[in-house]
Amino acid sequence: MREFEVPATYTIPEDVNVSDGVFRHAERTPGLVVFNRPDGKGGWTDVTAKQFAQAVTGVAKGLIATGIELGDRVAILASTQYDWVVLDFAIWAAGGCTVAIFDSSSAEQAKWILQDSGTKLLVVETPKQRAMIGEIESALPELAETLLLSEGVSGSGAEAAAERNHAAPPLTPNRHGAVEEFTRRGADLDDAVVHERRAQVKAASPATLIYTSGTTGRPKGVMLSHSNLYAESAADRAVMPQDLRPGKRSLLFLPLAHVFARAVALAAFDAGVTVAHTADWSTLVEQFGQYKPDFILSVPRVFEKVFNGAKQKAHDSGKGAIFDAAADTAIAYSQALDNGGPGLVLKLKHAVFDKLVYGKLREAMGGRCESAVSGGGPLSARLGHFFRGVGVNIREGYGLTETTAAVSVNTPEYTRVGTVGRPLPGHGAKVAEDGELLLRGPVVFSGYWGNDAATEDAFVDGWFKTGDLGAIDSNGFITITGRKKEILVTAGGKNVSPAMLEDSLRSHPLISQVMVVGDSKPFIGALITLDAEALPGWTERHNLPADTPIEKLIENPDLVAEIDAAVADTNKLVSHAEAIKKIRILPVDWTEESGELTPKMSLKRAVVMKNYAADVEAIYS
Repeated sequence: MREFEVPATYTIPEDVNVSDGVFRHAERTPGLVVFNRPDGKGGWTDVTAKQFAQAVTGVAKGLIATGIELGDRVAILASTQYDWVVLDFAIWAAGGCTVAIFDSSSAEQAKWILQDSGTKLLVVETPKQRAMIGEIESALPELAETLLLSEGVSGSGAEAAAERNHAAPPLTPNRHGAVEEFTRRGADLDDAVVHERRAQVKAASPATLIYTSGTTGRPKGVMLSHSNLYAESAADRAVMPQDLRPGKRSLLFLPLAHVFARAVALAAFDAGVTVAHTADWSTLVEQFGQYKPDFILSVPRVFEKVFNGAKQKAHDSGKGAIFDAAADTAIAYSQALDNGGPGLVLKLKHAVFDKLVYGKLREAMGGRCESAVSGGGPLSARLGHFFRGVGVNIREGYGLTETTAAVSVNTPEYTRVGTVGRPLPGHGAKVAEDGELLLRGPVVFSGYWGNDAATEDAFVDGWFKTGDLGAIDSNGFITITGRKKEILVTAGGKNVSPAMLEDSLRSHPLISQVMVVGDSKPFIGALITLDAEALPGWTERHNLPADTPIEKLIENPDLVAEIDAAVADTNKLVSHAEAIKKIRILPVDWTEESGELTPKMSLKRAVVMKNYAADVEAIYS
């Protein structure tokens, strides 16, 4: 098909303000637990709807008392945490527009965002970030004030000590955290001033600016309105009623500066889901076990790590054959669900492995997690089938910052593993003549902040140009086949989409990241990095010293043979002309800190090509 549209199941009020849900919950269900906050003792403290409304109102009054006017931009540069959410809703209630900045942003990145957005007030998380702003504040004439988010300093004891000793610039001193400071400033104002300000907001008013991470050039400020966010929340709740309802719990660990976390978190809040926050990705499995979420939202890399970690653990303990058989059974079971259902033999095998393997995997995700939403990048069909066969339905969706996160998603009613689902209610998808996926509907943004030329270039006949290549089947399921600007054209003229090759290789336990190369080259090659967490078990199984340097490991014949075998399996998915002919294993991994990955773990291809130009050249020398 070339076009598919799903009718809307909701209407958007002209005067909607996405902070409305705060006060609706407080009025109708004041005792509903909407958030859990860490209690500092390894447990959680409940935050009721009434308490949250009081917190939001207090901060909103403080923002108004500080001088925030209708439409003013207020920026948050902090990791995922409860206070981020309080500030966000308070900014909306005060009629402001939240500028979301990743906590990992450099001084130059922060300076551009603050300059371009004309931010008036900034809240940062740590003294180190505060010092960074002090170094660039002379270039920010519109920034009137910078506040520290909390009295304490996040991070390890050593990091905290270092930050306390860092000479912070003479910005606004606040003995209390920003939330407490704003509450103090607005204490003398009547609550009515907040509701008067909220009433001035219209559906089309800007609610947030989120700057696309971008791999080249200056990031563009995506302007999302209250209408955009309301539509995303309403559509999400319409298609996932089993997950998004009171009584469910979710642990949010993705960056709130990213549209995916922000939008789904808003839908969860509007639905009455209890949400807890963490910014620590290093102990997610332990946190899942402690918090026991009913559903999670994540990027594919986390699911890959869960699978690869379980597989590696099984092989290290001598139970690799059992795990591999269980994985194959789970995948076959899931595939059978789409083709008339599993037969008796498959059901029996599945039941046996459920006791031996699948139950332990579900426990690793907390024991109660029956579904998850995956976005921010492609999830391999094999991994999707594996988790569904295990009993955790991963609802893969698709969207961009410009579409307020998901514009399509697999739902309980309409699921096809390997696709990104059907359009959300009220939205349409279309495939252009050149294969580019086009979108329209109420979650699609109205334009880039202060950049009319880029806005005009982003649309054609009212349809938003995604930059992704896609296909739509007769039932409306969308498949993303590649990135329009990332298509490689070999010297022989063959068009190759790297996504499928990279996704397949990343499913191997030893492999961390992959970048396929070959543009204008005689054949397709790949740069590969190794997963540091998988290497200790591998060296032990191969009777190598634990301190064997990675420079030696990448030359080890057994390790190279294992990676070569993974490449051979991946090449079975494509034609001979698209197959990877030569690889280069690197002695370092790519990270957000080193600049090769975005905060959502996507590759910055231009950065990798620049930093590893010699390695790419070595493939073809």
